[in-house]
Amino acid sequence: MSSRIPNALTIAGIDPSGGAGIYADLKAFSALGAYGCGVVAALTAQNTQAVTGVHTPPTDFLRLQIDTLFADVRIDSVKLGMLGTADIVATVADRLAHHAAKFVVCDPVMVAKSGDHLLAKSAVAMLKEALLPQSFMITPNLPEAGVLLDQRAPESVKEMYRAAERLRELLPLSSERWVLLKGGHLPGGELMDLLFDGDRMVEMPGQRIETKNTHGTGCTLSSAIAALLPQAADQFRPVEAAVRHAREWLLRAIAASDELEVGKGHGPVHHFHALWRR
Repeated sequence: MSSRIPNALTIAGIDPSGGAGIYADLKAFSALGAYGCGVVAALTAQNTQAVTGVHTPPTDFLRLQIDTLFADVRIDSVKLGMLGTADIVATVADRLAHHAAKFVVCDPVMVAKSGDHLLAKSAVAMLKEALLPQSFMITPNLPEAGVLLDQRAPESVKEMYRAAERLRELLPLSSERWVLLKGGHLPGGELMDLLFDGDRMVEMPGQRIETKNTHGTGCTLSSAIAALLPQAADQFRPVEAAVRHAREWLLRAIAASDELEVGKGHGPVHHFHALWRR
């Protein structure tokens, strides 16, 4: 385990309820030993029940946020969340390439837990063309995998295997890149995620936790991985170790979520379950 505290950056949207987006990412970074930085790619009017509005900053200002931060702060990992439009995706991809960003974890946020769409259809092609080549890892759920592959979402573990293989083909083949395909939308009580680097397919099973408090789970998992990747460098199979640690931490955060009372819809997970004592 590296002794240097990593600086992790999230480029994503703002969820005022704190369950998803940048606020959730910063909580995950902090809970898992990373110093969090954030660049705002979108503002939302949102609570645990709905997204009622989205406002995106001018791309010139988005570029200025990224360049100003990288000019001063060593960034050890990057989590990408809600980017919203094709222009924003292209701007982020351009600046990450310019700054040679490390450990870019791309969570292709497309639909909120409430069902509201957060990524314009025109941005999907730009995501695949410009942003995925910059990504060290992508973390789609099954519906997002279907959109990225232009097919229906996988409905079984067997179909997940083929989808993970095809998703890996969207990433550069000549370097270490990873797909974490999340199987939370599979029917039944069991969970299965697949971690694939083009060679090894690692099955990561889990037990489904019965709770309505699942707002921001995708954001939180990807940011947890981004926090842990720079810290896992000295471990055996460091990427797998980071992902396993992040998943275990998230499952405990979901299990403890009923301790919180936030909103009337899909509530947030308890990011600080291991740190707060009642």
